[in-house]
Formats: sequence, structure tokens, C-alpha cells
Amino acid sequence: MIRLNLIEKSMPTGSKDSDILLSWILDSLGLVKRKIESWGDDKEFGALHRMMSEALLLEPLKGWDIKTLGDVCGLSQTGMHHQILKLREAGLVSSENNGRWHIYVLRGGSITSAVNLMIVQAKAIIELRLLELSSHVKDSPKRMEMPSESDKNNFRIKISEPAAIKINEDRLDVLLDDMGLNGDRAKYRDDLAKRVFKELAESSNPITILSLSDKLSESRSRIKRTFDRFRNSNIIERVPMLDRIAQDIFIGMTRQFEARGEEWLFTRGGFGRINEKISIELIDGIKSKNLDSDKVQQILLPLPVEKQKILLNTLGGRMPYGYRIKGRNGIEMKENVMRSVDRTLLRLKTVAERLEKSIIDYE
Repeated sequence: MIRLNLIEKSMPTGSKDSDILLSWILDSLGLVKRKIESWGDDKEFGALHRMMSEALLLEPLKGWDIKTLGDVCGLSQTGMHHQILKLREAGLVSSENNGRWHIYVLRGGSITSAVNLMIVQAKAIIELRLLELSSHVKDSPKRMEMPSESDKNNFRIKISEPAAIKINEDRLDVLLDDMGLNGDRAKYRDDLAKRVFKELAESSNPITILSLSDKLSESRSRIKRTFDRFRNSNIIERVPMLDRIAQDIFIGMTRQFEARGEEWLFTRGGFGRINEKISIELIDGIKSKNLDSDKVQQILLPLPVEKQKILLNTLGGRMPYGYRIKGRNGIEMKENVMRSVDRTLLRLKTVAERLEKSIIDYE
């Protein structure tokens, strides 16, 4: 069964060091969770790295057994079974019976061929899983009306063939778990990811962490961690809630005027940095107590959104953010995720080709 974590990493630009290239591939497939730090010129690598660099990459079709690989890596047979299982699930290694032993080879006879075969399978599997996920997303032309911010999170998603459905679970439970959206340490029957996804999939408007925390009776920290997993998978995105800026500015300026006065608003409060006419109109409104959030919104219309954000910040407020499905419908959501998948898999292919060339040049 193919089961791997696809993680977007910065390319090892210009490097021809086979150890660096191999480490990048293993990291990008989520095969190494803890790396040994190296502070000098001596490089230290884990057992999986040694297994690949000192055995499978050098003689990919030799037919390695557990004992021989264990001698290379310095691991017990139990430890070797765990490491070889990770390589098989990632689609890099295949096995066959040789008497009472299993023997292992690098698929296709080279790292490039192994990665190419893995890419074909991984793309087919994730497309099927995303197609199933997209069927739960409500079509909404309104959903994408509000402009989003640029998302700088590193893409990561779990790619896995469908697992067995457990008692008291449904296909969506299994799907979200297979895609890593429940987290690595999810408790049995913890359906928070499913409840969060359903809320987002049905909504045409961005949903805040606070509102969803209240609605689902869950802590804000748990909601945020769940949002982060969906966001890292490019299924959802964070959106600045521009329609709430005026309301928060009104609250902030009213509070600061009562506590610190007019002079503070013009200096540290940021009013001196914006259009004088707008500043005076806001101050006059506060003094006459003839101001509300709707009037503030009208007064601020000529002011660019970026300056409105800065004004809110100087008044002691914070930009309100919400979360939404990344796409007007399930198909757009699927396409957004697949673009990130394709980009990450292309990087894997490129680095695998460079790794193979570095091995040939070394020989």
C-alpha cells in the first residue's frame, strides 16, 4: 500500500553532494522525522540514509535481505523491518520471496526510476482521494469574493490508499485520517477535523477561530491546529476580514480617545499618518458622539486597505482573519491542491535525477 507524507522543501540549489540530495528526498517524503545535527565537517546520517547510500543506491538490483542491510545500517532485524516498511510504503522499494527470505530492490533499478514510478502512483491516488473530498464541498460563487492574502505555509499532505473503515466511522472519517488531517496523534473517535471541514465546506463566508470554537465547543488552540493542517494541505486559506476593519477601528479609536485623548490619536494612534480630512472627520465624529461603525466605514472608503490595516494596528487592534475553502467549489479546491502536489513531485524528480548523476560521476 502506498502511504507517504509529501512535504514541500526548498530545493538544494546547486548542490552536487549525494548525501545532501538524498537527505532532501527522504525529508520531502516524510521518511525522516528526527535528524542528527552536525556542527562540524563530519556528517552524520540516520539508518535509513545509510541503507540507501551504502546499499540500495550503489547496487539497486542486487537483491538485499534484511540481515545484509542490517549489517550496513547497524540495526537489528526489528529495526530494519521498520525502516524497509517505510521505503516500501513510499513506493521506492519492492520485494520478492527468495526461499525463506524476502529480498529487496530499488524499483526500476535506479533512484530516478523509483521516484518516477512513485510519482505516477502518488498522483493517481491523491487525485482519487481529492475527488472524493471535493464531493462534500458546497458550490458557492460568493465564497471567493473577498481577496485572500498570500499564503507562505510550506505545503504538506499525506497520500495514502483507502484504509479499512473502523466501527462507528464513515468514509469521510477514513479519508481525512488517510490525508493526515486528523494529525499524527489523533485519539480514537476524535472527529474534530471532520466537523471543522463540514463547517467550512458548507459555508460561503470565512469562519473565524473564535466563532468556530464557540459553535463546536472546542478550545481555540485545537481549532487553530486543525485549521493549520488543512491550510498546509492547500485545502483552505486564511482571509483578512476586510468588512470588519471599520468596526474594529471604531472600537479602538473610541477606547483610545476616552483613555488618552485627541493628541495621542494624532501622534502614536496613527491619525497623523493618514489623510488630514479623514482624520478630522473621525475626530469630530468622536467628539460629537455622532459616530458608529457604518459611518466609520464610509469615512475610510478613500483610504487604501493597507493603510486601514496599519491604522487598526496603531490603535491597538489586530487584523481579523477568517478561514475558507480554497475555491468556489470542490473542483477548484482539488485543482489548487493538485498544483501544489505537481510542483512538489516535480522537485522530487529533478533532485532524483541530480542524485543519480552524482552517483554515476562518482563511480
